[in-house]
Amino acid sequence: MSTQELYSKDPGEPLWQVPATGSARFSWEAMFVGQKNGNGRERLLALYQKGKDKQWDGAKRIDWDLEVDPHNPLGTPDEALTLYGTRHWSKMTDKDKGELRRHYASWQFSQFLHGEQGAMVCAARIVESVPDLDAKFYSATQTMDEARHAEIFGRFLHEKVGMLYPINDNLQSLLGDTLRDSRWDMPYLGMQVLIEGLALAAFGMIRDTTDKPLPKQILAYVMQDEARHVAFGRMALRDYYKQLTEAELREREEFVIEGCYLMRDRLRGVEVLENLGIPKQEADEYSENSEYLALFRQLLFSRIVPCVRDIGLWGKRLQEAYVDMGVFEMGNANLDQLMAQDEEIAEKLDAERFAAEEAERVAEVEEAIEAGA
Repeated sequence: MSTQELYSKDPGEPLWQVPATGSARFSWEAMFVGQKNGNGRERLLALYQKGKDKQWDGAKRIDWDLEVDPHNPLGTPDEALTLYGTRHWSKMTDKDKGELRRHYASWQFSQFLHGEQGAMVCAARIVESVPDLDAKFYSATQTMDEARHAEIFGRFLHEKVGMLYPINDNLQSLLGDTLRDSRWDMPYLGMQVLIEGLALAAFGMIRDTTDKPLPKQILAYVMQDEARHVAFGRMALRDYYKQLTEAELREREEFVIEGCYLMRDRLRGVEVLENLGIPKQEADEYSENSEYLALFRQLLFSRIVPCVRDIGLWGKRLQEAYVDMGVFEMGNANLDQLMAQDEEIAEKLDAERFAAEEAERVAEVEEAIEAGA
């Protein structure tokens, strides 16, 4: 079945074309893994080596035989559903509530899918436009990572949920702004810092709360990759932004402010309620007044705010915007610790899964021996 047939509503034209700008830059100067020259570029090459070492196959590492209830793919509690406690909730049957869960899971994972495809295009753009060859090396590994992530989210939606949602308008707007800008650092800033930072936080909240093994696997393994991507963006931009003028830094901060407001308004799921027959004005009110969504939107910035501060974008207007969003205090979060936790969770999940499989194989061998005896 084609993807077009699974969309919950008409996604419009099947091909979105964004005019490309900027220069393709070729460089013949490169350090190589293990080479030292004291200017810090070896950190990036070490990340490139890790990117190569950590490649994996989504068709093999993830257990796709795990069953998923399409009407409760994520184990979402009633309280997390926007309609909970409204006049509509008491009229809903268990079947209606299951359909609501299915639509929300489809909407969330569809936005993850669209974001990952955007990340793949942005990573390819970085390969083309970034001046340094070692950064091109790493971006090439990231392009492969993002292709794998898009493949995995697409497969989950096709095979386990059976429904997709079109790209959210705000996500599409930020992706378009990121890709149209001719400055080579903007794909880093728009994708590595804003979109990937937001995705990491959203992935982490679902990973840590779902009791369903398949989505937990998917998100844990994708987050292991994304932690490297954000580290790459931090390294490259921190070094580059030290060279910019105050005016150039303020331009980047304005981009971040606009992008953060777009991202804050992106994850409300109003499209889901409209799709189920709730008038738009009412759907907006429910989404705006949902305590769960308010907390969710706030926690989404736990990865973005400290990263923005770390790369040197921390002017007065940007700080005021974060105060207005209620996320200013998140600038003190320890990003390195969060990324280390992402790595540990994925490795622990692997160890548990493969230990269980090994125990099962041993039991089968012992049974065969007993039967033969």
